Amino acid sequence: MAVIKIAPSILSADFGVLAEEIARVEAAGADQIHIDVMDGRFVPNITMGFPILDAIRKRTRLPLDLHLMIVEPEKYLAEFAARGADMLTVHVEVCPHLQRTLASIRELVGRRGSPVKAGAALNPATTPATIEWVKDDLDLVLVMSVNPGFGGQKFIPGTLHKMRRLAEIRSQRGLNYRIEVDGGIALDTVAEVVRAGPRLPRDRPGAPARPSQVPEFACRGSGTRLALFRRREGRTWAAG
Repeated sequence: MAVIKIAPSILSADFGVLAEEIARVEAAGADQIHIDVMDGRFVPNITMGFPILDAIRKRTRLPLDLHLMIVEPEKYLAEFAARGADMLTVHVEVCPHLQRTLASIRELVGRRGSPVKAGAALNPATTPATIEWVKDDLDLVLVMSVNPGFGGQKFIPGTLHKMRRLAEIRSQRGLNYRIEVDGGIALDTVAEVVRAGPRLPRDRPGAPARPSQVPEFACRGSGTRLALFRRREGRTWAAG
């Protein structure tokens, strides 16, 4: 049985009533909030920066998972952490010194006193082999199941193989990174995603998943939709 966490994307919020939107997803059972930061260079869109992060941090105690779709992310890591980020995920495609960047994230202490978790994001065309030499520096791997830059895109089925491969690597090598999936996650795609990737290694048959092995999903939609997602699929999944 695989336990999943759901991270609603703030990109789908109505920013005119941001506090109410955050309260809705909290009430619906969100585990954390996914924040997409885009710079208009690595991806063809511009979203939010430090002021929005400040506003979100004031309104929730949920963990904040920042997905940095930006070039030269290392310039901003410390400030994101100081302003409330609990997890910082960078794209392998823009980090020529990926190991150094991930290690520097792990050295940061978040606003609430806990170490910041480090993640690497893989675009749909990026192979899992790109994390071969940084696997010990990772807390999570984010599989992009759409091309980054815009919300509301259709799920790319070909990314399912990548999820399976990342789960196999984790199990074979006894690693503990979490697998996150971002893009096109909805009621009609989530079951297939869970079956494809998040098979959790066990210390013994039937042992519960350790917290560091919990797969996560960035999904979009209202608090009502998230509650339906929870009721229909449940918090505990049979992953295959």
